Amino acid sequence: MNSDLSRNETLLPIHFRYFKKNTYSYSALIPVLPNIDFVKEPVSGIMLYSFFTNQKEDVFREVMQAQASGISAFFIAGGPHPSGAPVETLDFFDAVVIGEGEVTLPALISQIRSNFQNGVDLRSGFENISGIAFKNASGEIVSTPKRDAVQMDCYPCFSPDNIWRPLELSRGCPHRCKFCQTPQIFGHQMRHRSVSEIVKYAAYYDDLRFISSNAFAYGSNGVTAKSEKVKELLSSLSELENKRIFFGTFPSEVRPEFVTDEMIDLVKTYCANDSLSIGAQSGSDIVLKEIGRGHLAEDVYNAAEICFANGITPIVDFIIGFPSETESDQQQSLEMIDWLCQRGGEVRAHYLSPLPSTAYENIVPSEVHPEISKQLGKLALGGKLKGTWENIPKIE
Repeated sequence: MNSDLSRNETLLPIHFRYFKKNTYSYSALIPVLPNIDFVKEPVSGIMLYSFFTNQKEDVFREVMQAQASGISAFFIAGGPHPSGAPVETLDFFDAVVIGEGEVTLPALISQIRSNFQNGVDLRSGFENISGIAFKNASGEIVSTPKRDAVQMDCYPCFSPDNIWRPLELSRGCPHRCKFCQTPQIFGHQMRHRSVSEIVKYAAYYDDLRFISSNAFAYGSNGVTAKSEKVKELLSSLSELENKRIFFGTFPSEVRPEFVTDEMIDLVKTYCANDSLSIGAQSGSDIVLKEIGRGHLAEDVYNAAEICFANGITPIVDFIIGFPSETESDQQQSLEMIDWLCQRGGEVRAHYLSPLPSTAYENIVPSEVHPEISKQLGKLALGGKLKGTWENIPKIE
């Protein structure tokens, strides 16, 4: 924190550091911080950052250089990486918002501005704000109590003047996948925006796309589907004129055990998409059990078969490199990937990235067996597989 913030300013301006990867965060914050603007480099005032783990090195370097150059700013971090690693983040930032920011961030900024106007330490009173971490005057890290999950209908999906993201349907996930941050940030209970609110914001789009950890879980607890809730949503959206509905596609996906003939009928009846994004993660039941995925390889095959039978292309995600993964496990994933590609499906492969606050935070991903990598490469050259399934060192 630079202590030379000008006392001539009656209010500290709020700036959001824009990256292509954090536009969704910016869009969510505009309704609760209407005077926020975005910048492409640090400037004086209150600087807000939201970033992922793979961005952290660049972000930390930028903040450190800004502080060294004398920029008068109070740096606040939020989003996936800061929420999962607040202690590390506080080596560079003045405060961290942990989890959802709709309530916490305005409260934090209000306290900072009050302290600024009263000429006291900008961190004064932070201990009374739930959902943050900061360093006190003695340099000790203080984490305040966790804030209750927000009720989604209480906060706009976006500001009509700044539509930067798809419609957010739901938050949270009841499953406990060891690689995933979603439950750590948004909780283990699914929450949903109401149909009426979704329809209201859908009016601003021509193509309707959605954010959810499992689109087919809309209206449910995330364990057992409620197809009547999905039907209510899709049928209500279909009554809007000149709208195309894309449901269960990027940036959402669906869990394989939720793919049923009934759900696919709803997609075919109300939606424009001819593909479905499905999270498989592995073709090995041993790995699926170890990572806490909550479904079997058979569920993935069944989901794909239902898609193929209905003229829907399954686009299936896999993660390679789980710590317990053996060559045999990787071979089972390869067999599933090859089967999907041969049937006309598409596959997106990812190399495991250990994320903070997850069970795999401190693990070392397993190596990809050379023959497995070779076969995946052939599929990629044939245009049937996309992604990166091996660790590629970052070139400085």
